[in-house]
Amino acid sequence: MALAPFTIHPFLTSIAIAYRNPRLIADDVLPRVPVGAQVFRYRKYALGDAFTVPDTRVGRKSQPNQIEFGYEEIESQTEDHALDSPIPQADKENAPPNVNPEGKATETLADLVLLDREIRAAQLVFNEASYGPANKTTLAGTDQFSDFANSDPISVIQGALDSMILRGSILVAGRAVWSALARHPQIVRAFNGNDGSSGMATRAFVAQLFELDQVLVGEGWLNSSKKGQTPVLSRVWGNDLALLYRNANADTQGGGGFSFGMTGQFGTRIAGSIVDPNMGMRGGTMVRVGESVKEIVTAPDLGYLIQSAVADAA
Repeated sequence: MALAPFTIHPFLTSIAIAYRNPRLIADDVLPRVPVGAQVFRYRKYALGDAFTVPDTRVGRKSQPNQIEFGYEEIESQTEDHALDSPIPQADKENAPPNVNPEGKATETLADLVLLDREIRAAQLVFNEASYGPANKTTLAGTDQFSDFANSDPISVIQGALDSMILRGSILVAGRAVWSALARHPQIVRAFNGNDGSSGMATRAFVAQLFELDQVLVGEGWLNSSKKGQTPVLSRVWGNDLALLYRNANADTQGGGGFSFGMTGQFGTRIAGSIVDPNMGMRGGTMVRVGESVKEIVTAPDLGYLIQSAVADAA
């Protein structure tokens, strides 16, 4: 006999929607934008048109020149991402007072679903194919920010920002890159007004120094080994740095203006459960958490990628 479909549970869904790991930054880097259906279309812009000034003169009875901003309309589709967690009835019956095993499972599943989104966002933002040909550079050797004696991060970052069509509003980096940048003698010297030999700058100061809205630092870890093997951990946000123009008002159809990228979201994050009579002696409940989203880049010219900003750890 076929099992009934998962029942969306309002209480569990409220937990899944409200849950947010503050160490994850994908929602800040690629803001969520509602789409009306899983299959949707978005506009990918050729921003040169916005800065090509036509003849604006108009005769007394003539019609003004017409301008259409160039874009390519692309069809995309949100992808369902979900995880299940089995909870035997015995676990629920033996749970301590005021502990809801289904609620705890929902939080854990939501964390993992969001971590998977973090990985997808990092792979998209740190992919050189996401940027215009002139909007990326790779550092090596003494130019990398981890070389405190020789590198010049202020000139590199400032030069990248000055070259952008619309100046970046956020800096995105992983923990290793941020730690090197925050301790770099150039930055510390500007922050403390000393010789820069010791100390650490704050994110707020670096944002102010480069006239940015926000500095976002990815803290997530990924275990790349197979289940049962010794964990091999690596940073989700690696050794690159991105400068992005983020517009929280932008949408997939050009409303609100341009933005480097966003996330199409169909519906809301959901959580539900279904009874499984074959789980253990007493049966149990299978809890599911999921969402339907797609991370996209809508304006490649509104980002600048600095690859290998720091050297790999020895």
